[in-house]
This record gives sequence, C-alpha cells and structure tokens, in this order.
Amino acid sequence: MKLGIVITENRLTAPALALMGMAADRGIELRCFLSDSGVEAMHDPHLQKLVAERCTTLAVCEHSMERYGIHVPKPIDTQVVVGGQYQDAELVRWSDRVAVF
Repeated sequence: MKLGIVITENRLTAPALALMGMAADRGIELRCFLSDSGVEAMHDPHLQKLVAERCTTLAVCEHSMERYGIHVPKPIDTQVVVGGQYQDAELVRWSDRVAVF
C-alpha cells in the first residue's frame, strides 16, 4: 500500500502526522506534500523524525514557502524536495490512496 499525505493547513498538521505515524508503524509506504500554510509542518519534530528515518519522502511548495517565510530546517534539508504542484501531481499518481488535510 502506498499512501500520499497532502497538508494544506498548518492547523491540520497533528491529525495528518498521527495518520502518517500509524501508517509508518504498519510498514505502509508514505509520501508527503506540503502546500499553503501546511509548509509550517516542516518544523514539527514528528515530521522531521519521519523524514530523517526515511519513513516518508517530503516535497514542499516553493511558492508557499516564500509566502510564509519558511525555510527547510537543517536536520532534514538534504532530504526535502522544494518544488511545486508537479510534486503534488507525482504524489497523487504514485499513491494508492491520498489523504488531504
């Protein structure tokens, strides 16, 4: 099973990461895309851990990063793809299921 997670609102980070944690514990392949205020989730330690442990790949919308003044944090900076809606489209194409928060 391949699960894609899209976080578009910072206030929905907690439930999205809870789902990602449960999926990772079950060995489900994960990809995550952050857009709009969801880019602030990059600073959440739980997401950083999932990325650092290679439980998920992470792509973020460059336009949203600029809009919210967000930078990729050092612990995961080499593992994050900064791009655009193409990365979101790749996630959707790759996934068996997609959850949008």
